[in-house]
Amino acid sequence: MTGTGAARPYRIIGVDSSPYTAKVRAVFRYRRIPHVWICRYAQILEETRGIRPALMPTVQYPDGTYHTDSTPILVELETAGSSHRATLPPDPGQAFLSSVIEDLADEWLSKCLFWLRFGTETAGRFAALWVMDDARAAGEGEDLEAEAEQFRARQIARMPLVGATAENSGVLDWSLAHTLAALESFAGNERFLFGSRPSIADFGLYGQLRTISIDPTGLARVRASAPRTEHWLRRLDDASGVEGQWERALAPPAVEALLELAGACYLPYLEANAKACEDGAARFEVETPAGLFGARPFPYHRKCLQSLRRAEADLPEPCRERTRAMLPQTGCERAFLAPT
Repeated sequence: MTGTGAARPYRIIGVDSSPYTAKVRAVFRYRRIPHVWICRYAQILEETRGIRPALMPTVQYPDGTYHTDSTPILVELETAGSSHRATLPPDPGQAFLSSVIEDLADEWLSKCLFWLRFGTETAGRFAALWVMDDARAAGEGEDLEAEAEQFRARQIARMPLVGATAENSGVLDWSLAHTLAALESFAGNERFLFGSRPSIADFGLYGQLRTISIDPTGLARVRASAPRTEHWLRRLDDASGVEGQWERALAPPAVEALLELAGACYLPYLEANAKACEDGAARFEVETPAGLFGARPFPYHRKCLQSLRRAEADLPEPCRERTRAMLPQTGCERAFLAPT
């Protein structure tokens, strides 16, 4: 546990159907950090109702403070406490690339999840009932069904905001297929992106894909094209017994494949989104190998681009030179040659 002598363990408050909650919980388990898991929608609990930003999960630290936003929470665990069983590789270049892939998972694959989850009535009803059944201490009969339907309607209304639309479905389906192919190429027991121990990138992918592989539409996709990846996801749910070593190579083949997805779709999307935010545009489009992707500007994703650029600029030499040398082969170099 970070902070020796803490009077109480961390408390993770969220729902099992949340990919970000699953990601954080899996890291706590892997790192063997004492914690209490509370399956509840944090926004309806009196103690956490007013916490902002209202994101999942809400984590109460041993000092009593509450924190949201999964990535900052996991980074704080790396920097504030022991490096034992760290999820950021010690090589700065690998740590940077793992952060790029984690960001890709959190902010781009989440669109794939949203589309698969609410793109059809059957999938949407399953997901909404799962969320609302987890959300409350007691929910049954007509009340639960009604709450689930209200939740589904709200999520469907949000689909254009995140770009999870029928017009974008080809790009999202292609992105998921590319991701599953990359993982299926190496997935195995105690095999991970940067070696025989998991990184923050593995856990980012786990959060989104684990949820996709439980929802009915996504489950069919994963089992048809990436059965070993499905097994890999189940094992990563609790990797507390994994030891392992970091890979020597900066970017093993599966890492390169995922960076190619970032270079083809996610980073161009971030750049176009940032420009649309600056221009005050109501909508923008970006060209991808699978066609045009159109969306509304999202200010938070402008911050994501800025954060990734700062991380790349802060790499120590010659690590930065080594990392930049491999970026062109993945299509990622353009995003990092722009001014910060």
